[in-house]
Amino acid sequence: MDDRVLAGQVADGGRLRALVLELWQRTRMDWGFVTDRLAVTFRKETWIGAHERRFVSETLYGLVRNLRRVDLALERGRKTKQAPRDLERLLALLVLEGELDVDRAAKVAPELDWSAVVGVDQAIGRERDLAKRIALSASLPDWLAARFVADWGDEAEALALALNQRAPMTIRANTLLTTRDKLAVDLQPLATHPGKWIDTALIVDTRTNLFATRPFTRGDFEAQDEGSQLLAELALPPGAKPIVIDYCAGAGGKTLAIAARLQNRGRIIASDVDGRKLEELRRRARRAQVSNTRAVAMRELDELRGKADVVLVDAPCSGTGALRRNPEARWRLREDELASFAKRQREIIADAASLLAPGGRLVYATCSVLACENAEVVAASELAAVPLSDVLDPPRVTAFEREGAFTAVPHRHGTDGFFAAVLRHR
Repeated sequence: MDDRVLAGQVADGGRLRALVLELWQRTRMDWGFVTDRLAVTFRKETWIGAHERRFVSETLYGLVRNLRRVDLALERGRKTKQAPRDLERLLALLVLEGELDVDRAAKVAPELDWSAVVGVDQAIGRERDLAKRIALSASLPDWLAARFVADWGDEAEALALALNQRAPMTIRANTLLTTRDKLAVDLQPLATHPGKWIDTALIVDTRTNLFATRPFTRGDFEAQDEGSQLLAELALPPGAKPIVIDYCAGAGGKTLAIAARLQNRGRIIASDVDGRKLEELRRRARRAQVSNTRAVAMRELDELRGKADVVLVDAPCSGTGALRRNPEARWRLREDELASFAKRQREIIADAASLLAPGGRLVYATCSVLACENAEVVAASELAAVPLSDVLDPPRVTAFEREGAFTAVPHRHGTDGFFAAVLRHR
């Protein structure tokens, strides 16, 4: 079923419109994770088919990603000042995305000047203040748009607009069990194409539930952005039987990527403050046939002080580099939280550095694109930078090096936004 047909059904009313509006209203209550809200809804609403689910998902994400743009469009189309109604927002989004004809929208909301509504992007384009233009075109809080301009200058607008797009479905071929080329064949008839920057990345072009496929159930792949896969590569240690500590492992995406690169050699110790995530890591490791990894509580790291060849610190952060996947985070995040993130990041680096063996390396990484969580945190540490050329080949150093550190961003590389600095004791 075509999206325009579904958009027409939404304009006509009925339970599809009611469902989208209910999800939108619940999302705005706390700006919680949209993925979680959709999963709960789809388990309950069994009448929704696969195409309707995709339409509902993308429409809800569209409302989150385009809130300021949509509200400005409605402001332009209204003769009197009043707060936008959620139904008007829904109609305006569908019109701006080309899924609903203006005439159809005008029948539902005749009080709006729909010609003025559809001219919103031209109006935004005439705004000369760069931060204000970014805030409106990419629907960001004013303070975040100003941070982008301060940190990225002339690149800020391209970065913000790229972060406001839908992320591709990227997976990592588990080289313990398969290769990227074989995985692409095994996933047919799904359309795929190889990632650009690392030989394990495969981008799936067909929209489907990948986690119901046979290659997934037998452990042949994990969902992982190509930039995240590159961070794992930065953490690869020298030597035949290294000790690697994934200090903030979460559910273990990078842990499993490192294990596959090492072909189950050496030891990888994965730790996190969240025991539920560590249990998920153990389950994923069993499926991937990873045998050199142990998931432990943070207190168990004390026995490894001074012994690690590499410590990977994927630090808790604002998540501004992952706005393609979690667009609601922009509305949940407050500027005054950045200082507390940076303070915690500095504390984590200091503790993680004590785990390093003589000559060992610490890889400090975030999924943030803000300098206050990245370069400024590294500069405040007592560690020295290791040249990126020591851990990456020349073409990728040229592509990803920015001010001496690794920086992946969607407008340059097609990845999520990541920062990483490779460090050692002075």
